[in-house]
Amino acid sequence: MNAPMSRREFLKASGALIVGSSSFPMSEALAQTAAGKPPLVPTELDSWIAILPDGRVHAFFGKMDMGQGLDIAVAQIVAEELDVGFESVQVLMGDTATSCNQGGASGSTGVSNGARLLRRAAAEARRVLVEGASQKLGVPASQLKVENGMIFSSDKKISYAELVGGRYFQHQVEWNKQTGNAMDIKVPAQPKAPADYKVVGKPLARRDIAWKVYGTGDFVTDVRVPGMLHARVIRPPRAACKVRSVDESSIKGLRGVRIVRDKEFVAVVAPREWDAVRAAQKLKIDWHALDGAFPPMEELHKHIRGAKVVKREEPVKTGDVAAALKAPGARLIEAEYEWPFQSHASMGPACAVADVKAGSCKVWTGSQKPHFVRDGVAKLLGLPQDKVHAVWISGPGSYGRNDAGDAALDAAFLSKATGKPVRVQGMRADGIAWDPKGPACVHRARAALDASGKVLAYEFVSKGFSRQHIATNESDPADSLVGQSIGIVEKKGNQIFGVPAESYGFDNKLLAWETIPPLVENCSPLRTSHMRDPVGPEIHFGSEQFIDELAAAAGEDPVAFRLKYLTNPRHQAVVKAVAEKSGWYGMKVKGRGIAFAERNGTAVAVVAHVDVDRASGRIWARKFWVAHDCGLVINPLTLRYTIEGNVVQGLSRTLFEQVRFDRDSVTSVDWASYPILEMPDAPEAIEVVLIDRPEVAPTGAGEPTIRVIPAAVANAFFDATGVRMRSAPLSADKVKAALSRTRT
Repeated sequence: MNAPMSRREFLKASGALIVGSSSFPMSEALAQTAAGKPPLVPTELDSWIAILPDGRVHAFFGKMDMGQGLDIAVAQIVAEELDVGFESVQVLMGDTATSCNQGGASGSTGVSNGARLLRRAAAEARRVLVEGASQKLGVPASQLKVENGMIFSSDKKISYAELVGGRYFQHQVEWNKQTGNAMDIKVPAQPKAPADYKVVGKPLARRDIAWKVYGTGDFVTDVRVPGMLHARVIRPPRAACKVRSVDESSIKGLRGVRIVRDKEFVAVVAPREWDAVRAAQKLKIDWHALDGAFPPMEELHKHIRGAKVVKREEPVKTGDVAAALKAPGARLIEAEYEWPFQSHASMGPACAVADVKAGSCKVWTGSQKPHFVRDGVAKLLGLPQDKVHAVWISGPGSYGRNDAGDAALDAAFLSKATGKPVRVQGMRADGIAWDPKGPACVHRARAALDASGKVLAYEFVSKGFSRQHIATNESDPADSLVGQSIGIVEKKGNQIFGVPAESYGFDNKLLAWETIPPLVENCSPLRTSHMRDPVGPEIHFGSEQFIDELAAAAGEDPVAFRLKYLTNPRHQAVVKAVAEKSGWYGMKVKGRGIAFAERNGTAVAVVAHVDVDRASGRIWARKFWVAHDCGLVINPLTLRYTIEGNVVQGLSRTLFEQVRFDRDSVTSVDWASYPILEMPDAPEAIEVVLIDRPEVAPTGAGEPTIRVIPAAVANAFFDATGVRMRSAPLSADKVKAALSRTRT
């Protein structure tokens, strides 16, 4: 693979101009000689948009696409604001040499936060170019039009490429301090009104399908660097281990293999990958087990219930729930719901390549947050941040923090230790056993109903392991396996969980969460961090089932019950839309269920239709209907695909996925012991209703739909069988056990 050019090399080779303006007139800027690249900082317009000599556009994006076609949406937005053809815009993502840190892929904010900034940058670039054309042509800017990168009046015209002239403009833009943690800029230019859109809103196809299908492009596993060594890191056989000794003679017959050991970190490197694999299998290590063990897996949720509370928060608290629960004549409804640890189980274990030279490092990573990989590598190696270059390349998938970050820091550490470029590739067991996990939890729900069925009080409390035992990014080596193995003291983690996201207007309402200590503090295969939609599926698996249980207790239809209590009109709208699309009131079949939730402004409602085979315990979710409101729709085609991906992954986590473990290690280490959804269990149809609201800024689609799938399926199962499944996953053995209990 050819190493990507730096931003400076790219501009030097292409003669591209970074578009901008300055405090001096455009004509003066154009007359100046090239003065070199401006600093890569958010307040330089040059950091966001470039016009090449032939008029093509490069947009520098500090996030990246993790499979949703985000780059297409960004390209549409940039093309729209610049008035250039969509095909002329290329989005360069996640390279720390060419893009500012926009937080990586996170929280469904690729369009809502990331592309919002690019929209403003592109609009400002267009304004600057039009002002320059005005001076060049001697025509007032108000009389100029732009089409496909050509600025013209009734009798004069000039192209972006002609205006650019291969120079930097070094134009400062204002930092927008009103957006909190979301990176943003403030510019004089006004972005277009939705009524004027020509590109945004069109179903344009993704550009990455062909090379992925035909294997003509590179994944991170394809990166090769001259002189590179292959490495395998040998993880301990259980949590909380130390290395007593390493028997180097056990791999004496393998040529070119070198052992790298630093405290509890052990790895083997070799010129040939197969030699590294064999060495990792054969190397004899005397491990010393320290104190600390997991509870028996069958007692996990009992452990959670009894564990001390490290932190409790009550984000929603209205009225007097305690008093309302004890109101005279009130009927008390109670339920508990359980969710297991879950693994990212990416389609391939992590891979990274690092090349440490004197005073610098370059690392190729599939992490969804390469800028934070840069920061973590810099801290691990004791280098300044600007001496570490992280390059994002597509990997085997990541939603949250998976094992990609560990691989990147492993590779950097080993490259420094060996003085050679090093490629770290995990094995399947490494990926599933040692990736950060989605947290296990228990949800306690209580409500009181009066004689008419009105909800007097509602309480929902989640208790589980923090969703940030380790950070959501790789910026601190203390949160990495290599850092912990070499003695960097692990932080205590951020104690945080979450509550249901909805707008049910109960007079007395309490939504709270509690976190408990991790099972093992250091170097644990059950360390927890973010998965796709952090704790969203697990929380709403409980809360939206409980809403159905309350509807049943009140003798009301589940859809009507939700509409009765939802106070947000957009929330009501998606419930109505999905009910209409699915034919809810005319549906005669058994086995249907609904669920609703909101995430960061995006509202989603889902109806599931399931078949249950009582003999085998198999649940087949045959069909889903989804109503989705994320504000302005940028690309309806990629949005539908994103929603479908949420449905399928959410269904997998609902029916199959569960990390299994014994007293000291993870035992689900392959596809047999950690099964995921396969084709026979995929739904036969997913119908999507997109509620487009051009007047509302887009609010994200990468995660919201996944949080409603578990409850919709569980509610449909109840409708089909009359049995409540309150413990995920809804696996065949659990289904058979639950159904057998009802027969006895």
